[in-house]
Amino acid sequence: MLIEYLQDALFAAVAAIGFAAISNPPRRAYLFCALIAAIGHSTRFLMMHQQVFGLHIVLATTAASLLVGLLAVVLSPVAKMPAETCLFPSLLPMIPGIYAYKTFGGLVMCMYRGSEGEFSHYFYLFASNGLTCLFILIGMVTGATIPIFMLKRISFQATR
Repeated sequence: MLIEYLQDALFAAVAAIGFAAISNPPRRAYLFCALIAAIGHSTRFLMMHQQVFGLHIVLATTAASLLVGLLAVVLSPVAKMPAETCLFPSLLPMIPGIYAYKTFGGLVMCMYRGSEGEFSHYFYLFASNGLTCLFILIGMVTGATIPIFMLKRISFQATR
């Protein structure tokens, strides 16, 4: 389990560095983005796969996004950059790509199935994956922005 946890953290850090490179931040931001993404994504992994927590992906993502937002705000004065510089690339590895893919796959299969039973099955897949994807995204946005608004003094001092 520890190896899976560390692999998850490593791959999230690599993805965050890649996403950060797209927006061309200062070089010192890469380390902070990688660190925050690794902690956040592996926390979500831990919350979903440990029997102590056993949370659904929506709740685990919301809690991990709250942690990512908190870390970004707290580390922004240390990094001497706005919290959003590290926040957004660190959140991107948690985007529910497989649920979005399955949502559109279910929609396409709905359109090409003639019988009512098959249509109902694929519509169920479309709705289930679509709602899961939507609520994960809402949880990410909510969890990431709460620390920015709760800790206004810290989060906005880097932009002054």
